[in-house]
Amino acid sequence: MEFRYLGSSGLKISEITYGNWLTHGSQVENETATQCVRAALDAGISTFDTADVYANTKAESVLGEALKGERRESLEIFTKVYWPTGPGGKNDVGLSRKHVMESINGSLRRLQTDYVDLYQAHRYDTETPLEETMQAFADIVRQGKALYIGVSEWTADQIRAGHALAKDLGVQLISSQPQYSMLWRVIEDEVVPTSRELGISQIVWSPVAQGVLTGKYKPGQQPPAGSRATDEKGGANMIKRFMNDDVLTRVQGLQPVADELGLSMAQLAVAWVLQNDNVAAALIGASRPEQVTENVKAAGVTIPAELMARIDEVLGDVVERDPGKTAETSPQKRPA
Repeated sequence: MEFRYLGSSGLKISEITYGNWLTHGSQVENETATQCVRAALDAGISTFDTADVYANTKAESVLGEALKGERRESLEIFTKVYWPTGPGGKNDVGLSRKHVMESINGSLRRLQTDYVDLYQAHRYDTETPLEETMQAFADIVRQGKALYIGVSEWTADQIRAGHALAKDLGVQLISSQPQYSMLWRVIEDEVVPTSRELGISQIVWSPVAQGVLTGKYKPGQQPPAGSRATDEKGGANMIKRFMNDDVLTRVQGLQPVADELGLSMAQLAVAWVLQNDNVAAALIGASRPEQVTENVKAAGVTIPAELMARIDEVLGDVVERDPGKTAETSPQKRPA
């Protein structure tokens, strides 16, 4: 395993980070989830990312139980706040001081820890003054309940404003957690340059484009039974944007590149995002322990410049690069 600094901080994290969105507490049994976490630890992964909304708080509980007994100082545990949790009452959502302060306490209880290494705003809250949110985050850091703060799916302008307030409050906003893959590069033109300037790193989710970049979805064929594309509760709606024959045909053209590097298609996809020097970590999930073991082989891989260029040629114009997609795919108001 390789380790990278998160932003301009002194915190090092594993460049392959284990995330339990869509799996723990919902799609896989707790015993299997624990086996996946053990596989991650065995592979040298020390960084674990979750959120209170995953499986409506159950994912945090599963992760906390799976990590029980590990040396806390050897781990980096991240979680997030924004989306509705609990029964979904009027204040069970967003980044108000009330919801943020209550949410960190719930997350710590479920994760069975006194603090998280990184506490992230899971989306931007258009209905709460940013000053209120950042003051709440700063207070959480001062209380020792979080060491650093981050954001997820914020635009470059939102990141800049949040970073300025955090700096004024004397706390470190050091990370951004966006979707990023060979097919989804919307952060490259605005979010990444802004983050570099401010000393912020990316922790990227869906580096394999919800499984599309594994090559398992073939043009002109129905998705494999049990795959994410067939699971209405497990991301089928999100994957639809990639499920057309033009994209799937281009993806099949990446197989020779993977073969030349001695990698699987999934390993190539994870290694590709790690070539970006503003990316501190690629988030991987798993429903089976062997998936973790395979994906971590992307750590430490260097893809030569000529192969990076060939990947661009193969994918051509199916790549989404519009920076406006970050705002477009974020909630314009709090979910009810």
